[in-house]
Amino acid sequence: MNTQITRALETPERVRDHYTIVKARHPGQWGSALVIIALFTVLLQSVLTNPRFGWTTVGMYLRDVSIVNGIGLTLILTVICMAIGIVLGVVLAIMRLSLNPVIRTAAFGYVNFFRGTPVLVQLLFWYNLAALYPSISFGIPGVDLDANQIITPLLAAVLGLGLNQGAYMSEIVRAGILSVDHGQVEAAGALGINRLHTMRRIVLPQAMRVIIPPTGNETIGMLKTTALVSVISVPEVLYSAQIISARTFETIPLLIVASLWYIVVTSVLSVGQYYLERRFAKGGQRNLPLTPLQKVRFYFNTHDRLSRKGGKL
Repeated sequence: MNTQITRALETPERVRDHYTIVKARHPGQWGSALVIIALFTVLLQSVLTNPRFGWTTVGMYLRDVSIVNGIGLTLILTVICMAIGIVLGVVLAIMRLSLNPVIRTAAFGYVNFFRGTPVLVQLLFWYNLAALYPSISFGIPGVDLDANQIITPLLAAVLGLGLNQGAYMSEIVRAGILSVDHGQVEAAGALGINRLHTMRRIVLPQAMRVIIPPTGNETIGMLKTTALVSVISVPEVLYSAQIISARTFETIPLLIVASLWYIVVTSVLSVGQYYLERRFAKGGQRNLPLTPLQKVRFYFNTHDRLSRKGGKL
C-alpha cells in the first residue's frame, strides 16, 4: 500500500520533468511552400542562365559613375519633392477643413486639378512654361526674368513632382486629422487654446499614426515616379542608363541596372518606414509586434532554455 502511494506521488513529478513538446503539423503550408520554392528556382535558373540578359554588362555598369550620380540625383529629387508635398499637404488639409468657404473651395480646386491631370503632363507643362510666359515679372514693376533661364529641367521636375505630391499628401493629412476624436478639439477650445495651437500640439501628433504609413508608401512611390523626369532630360538614374544604352546598344542590361538600384533604395526606405511606423504606434498599441531582430533573439533564447531543460521541439 505504501509502495502504491509512493508511486502515485512520484508519477506526476516524473511526467512533469520529462514532457515532450509536439508542434502542430501544417502539411498544406509545407506543400505550398515547396511549390513556391520550386517555381522560384525554375524562374531564377531561367533568368541567370539566359545570356540575353547580359549579366556581365550589368555587373560592369552597376557602379558606373553616371549611374551612381543618377541615383544620387534621384534621392535628392525624392527628398525635395516629398518635403514640398508634405508642407503643401498639411497647409491644404487645414484649408480643406477651414470654416471659410472660399479657402475650402480654393484648396479643393487645387487638389482636384493636380489629381485630375497626369503627372507626366504636368512635367511637360512646367518644362515648356517659357512658351506661355517668355518673361516672368511676378507682377513687380521693373522685374523681367527670362523664363528659359529660370525654368531649368531640374526646376521643372521639382515643380511638377512637388506640387502634384502636395495634392495627394493633403488627402492623407486630412484623413489623419479626421481620425482624431473631435471632442479633443472642443476641449481645447473650451480651455481657450486657439485653433492653430490645437492643430499643432494636439491634433497632428495623434494623427501621425494614420499619416505615417501612407506617407511612407508615397515616398517610395515618389522615388519611382522620378523616372518620369527622364523625358525632360534630367540626368537621374533611368536617364543615365538610357544614355549609356544609346551608346552601347545594351538596352536590357542597362534597364536591369536601373531596376536593381531602385530595388535597393526602396528596400532601405521600407525598413525605415517600418521602424518609423513602430515608433508612432507606441501610443495606440499596448504590445507592439516584435522586430525581425527581436524575433531572432526570442527564437534562440527559447531553444536555449529548452535545451537546458532537456525538452524537444
